[in-house]
Amino acid sequence: MNAGIAGIIVILVLLLLIIGSIWYGVMRAKNAVESFSREAFGTADIRKGLRQVEQEYASTPKSISAMTSLYLPKIKKDFPEFQYDEMKVRAENALTSYLLAVDYMNVGGLKEGNQELKDKLEMRLEMLKAAGKREHYRSIKLHRTEISDYKKRNGRCIITFQSSVQYYHTLEDENGKILEGSNEMLFQSKYNTDVIYIQDRNVVEDERDLSLGLNCPNCGAPVSGTGNKVCEYCGTPIVELNIYAWTFSNITEVQ
Repeated sequence: MNAGIAGIIVILVLLLLIIGSIWYGVMRAKNAVESFSREAFGTADIRKGLRQVEQEYASTPKSISAMTSLYLPKIKKDFPEFQYDEMKVRAENALTSYLLAVDYMNVGGLKEGNQELKDKLEMRLEMLKAAGKREHYRSIKLHRTEISDYKKRNGRCIITFQSSVQYYHTLEDENGKILEGSNEMLFQSKYNTDVIYIQDRNVVEDERDLSLGLNCPNCGAPVSGTGNKVCEYCGTPIVELNIYAWTFSNITEVQ
């Protein structure tokens, strides 16, 4: 055997050793990945496991700030006629109609809300139009709604309902190409819906809300402050606040 053949044999042996080492390393890595996948996801296919996690995440409702038991007694003290169950349904309907109004690109789709909320919705739709985009919300489902906050400021009483929501959401261009979201994967989110009552018209900042308070049935004078039983102008007894004096002023997605 001459030196040339011996050299070739040595090279081939070295190549086989290198290939064998690489194959051994790959198999060890593959086994390690499969072992991790089985422990973490219950399947040796890590891609399948990741898809399962993604689908589980997409179907798990968002947790919300449930403070109803804390705030409802305070609200009932200020407004004895306040009907929580009815207002919660109204808040959920307002949220659903808001999302559908965005889907339809039509402010008129908003079933409840003051001028402030309508203006915000109209601005959102105008921004979508200017960008040549459409947002779609399909198969909307509300999991849970609770009161998350109650505050008084600037002449307003504000109750915030927080809702856990799921839907199929897409952001599309003018040709219908999906830029964000999916028609096949659910999206979980949560929203705050603010309902307000004008407690004192004398300190309200936004004149668009001045029609939301309670008026004297005799002289028409505004009744400032919750709990007033008699009109301060003509002395006429005032009926307790009716739930429909409340109106929705803001709907925002919570991250």
